[in-house]
Amino acid sequence: MTTTPEYLDLPARRRRHARLIAALTQLIGACAEAAGAVYGPVAAAPPKQEGVEVAVLPCVQVSLSAAVLLDRARAEDEARWPGAVAWERTEAARTYSARCAVAQAQELLEEEVPSGGVPLPTVEQSAAMELAGAGDEVAALWREDPQEAVALVRELAGGGELAVGEVLDQAVDAAVLTGLLALQQVRTAPDPSTAAELCLGAVPHIVLAVTLASADLD
Repeated sequence: MTTTPEYLDLPARRRRHARLIAALTQLIGACAEAAGAVYGPVAAAPPKQEGVEVAVLPCVQVSLSAAVLLDRARAEDEARWPGAVAWERTEAARTYSARCAVAQAQELLEEEVPSGGVPLPTVEQSAAMELAGAGDEVAALWREDPQEAVALVRELAGGGELAVGEVLDQAVDAAVLTGLLALQQVRTAPDPSTAAELCLGAVPHIVLAVTLASADLD
C-alpha cells in the first residue's frame, strides 16, 4: 500500500474535479434546454394545430460542443492542482508497472499462438485493458448498486495494480464516453423528436459521471 507524502495535501475529489463537475452540470442543463426547444413549442401550440415549428438546432449545438466543453474543464482542473496531478501521474506509473509485471508473468504461462491465430495482447496492451475494463465495470455496477461498486473499487485496488482514484477516474471517463456517444447520434437523428430524446438519453450517463467524479472513498 502506498501513502501520500505528508507535504502533499491532496484535495477532495469534488475539489480536484470541480471544473469538470461544473461543466458536466452545465451540459445536463443544456441537454434539457435543447430538448425543451423541441417539446416546448408543441406543448404551447393549440390542440388542433398541425405542423408545429420546432427548433432542433440547439440539440445539434449541444452535440457539437459537449466534448470541447469537457476537455477544457479537465485542462482547467489540471492547471488548478499541479501538485495533485504530479502525484496522480506518479501513482499511475507505479500501478502501470505493477500491471505490466503481472501481464508479463501471465504471458510466460500462455502457450504461443498457432500460425494464423489471433495474437495475444502485448504486455502494455494488457495493462491498459485492465484499467479500462475496471472503469467500465465500476461505472456499470454503480448504476445498479453504488455500495457494491464501492466494494468492487476497493477490491480492485487491493492488489496494488490499480489505485482507487485511478479506477474512479476511469469510471468517470466510461460514463462520459457513453453520454457523448448518445449526443453524437443527435447529428444524424431522423426527426426533431428523436434528437430531443437522444439529448435527454445522455443525461443519466452525465449525472453518473458527476457522481463518480465527486466520489471520495477516503
